[in-house]
Amino acid sequence: MPFRHRDFRLLLLGQTTSQLGAQVSGVAIPLLAVVTLDASPLQLGLVTAAGTIAFALIGLPAGAWIDRCRRRPVLVAGDLVRAALLATIPLSAFLGTLTIAQLVVVSLLAGVARVFFDVGYQSYLPSVIGRSDLLAGNSAMETVRACGQVAGPGIGGWSVTLLGAANVVLVQAVTFAVSAASLLAIKTREPAPLPRQARIGAEIREGLAFVARTGLLRATALCSAAGNFSFAIASAVTFVFMARMLCLSPTMIGMVLTAGAVAAMAGAAITPRLARRVGSARIIWLSLAVTGPVTVLVPLARPGWAVGLLVLGTAAGELGQIIYAVANVSLRQRLCPERMLGRVNATMRVLLMGLFPLGALLGGALGEAVGLRPTLWVAAAIIVLSPLPVYWALRRIRDVEDVPHWGRNSTA
Repeated sequence: MPFRHRDFRLLLLGQTTSQLGAQVSGVAIPLLAVVTLDASPLQLGLVTAAGTIAFALIGLPAGAWIDRCRRRPVLVAGDLVRAALLATIPLSAFLGTLTIAQLVVVSLLAGVARVFFDVGYQSYLPSVIGRSDLLAGNSAMETVRACGQVAGPGIGGWSVTLLGAANVVLVQAVTFAVSAASLLAIKTREPAPLPRQARIGAEIREGLAFVARTGLLRATALCSAAGNFSFAIASAVTFVFMARMLCLSPTMIGMVLTAGAVAAMAGAAITPRLARRVGSARIIWLSLAVTGPVTVLVPLARPGWAVGLLVLGTAAGELGQIIYAVANVSLRQRLCPERMLGRVNATMRVLLMGLFPLGALLGGALGEAVGLRPTLWVAAAIIVLSPLPVYWALRRIRDVEDVPHWGRNSTA
């Protein structure tokens, strides 16, 4: 079990604090834009898009570069940079100079740091716990992340009401600093990266080619990209929908998000057991096929008791996505060759997140053009269809052990 590893516990501690802070500010920043700065759906879409566009711009070279170096220093730097950037938001609010433009710039630069952290993190975990414990390790990490999701939105909504949204963002800056400290305390030495002979452009092309010729990677990329695209569309209008159409207070919005996070925590915790019962490969597509149709309840929500439809649809979506994410990432970490892991993770992140800015902008534009509720219907329809590529690729495979190893000529 991964909990035997002291260094894994340290990694878990850092992620616990940073994820709690991320969930708190995940409520605070949209509410800051909507309530304090009176942002339109399009402006909120710009803030959301700015946080993810870096994946499309620098994701591929970041992955190739990470394969050339040890990953822990990259993770520490990513945490510290994000802490410093987020600290400027409450400072500007105190000085009375905070604007939507600053939120966009901070989101953009923090997104650059996130690219290096996310790619490095997924490539670093096998060095800490070994590949045999990856499913349990990813499950534990996602359970902790979901615990932050449970507490974070409720704390965020309550804190916004009590302290103001700008001040709450400072919480995440502190948690990123704590995460950096926990990473520095890890003693496991990473193996030295293999010397590279090729230019970085050639290595990027090698990573792209590996994903392109590996059928299962192509399928999961399409599935995950569709899910992220749907979430991006919804993200541009969801907070406006809850605050203005459902008349929910910041505290109530936090409670709605907490309900979804409870479902995510449960999903992360039960993923290893479900994988053993259903199949560690089969659960990847089945989790989305079962929960996806329930998300169509979200646009049916109305003020009053029908807000429960929003809660149920959100919870179902979180449950399915977290089970899918744990099983899918564990499969990739286990079967991908070590020397390619950074580039493959980067390629996948670019494919997944590259559509996010477009989705956020599209969601903002749709929200203003056709309304908030029709935009949520579009997002729900995409989620329902998203598992089809993975189902087609894995329909005859039950467990990860049955998937051919992704060697040079793999077409799995």
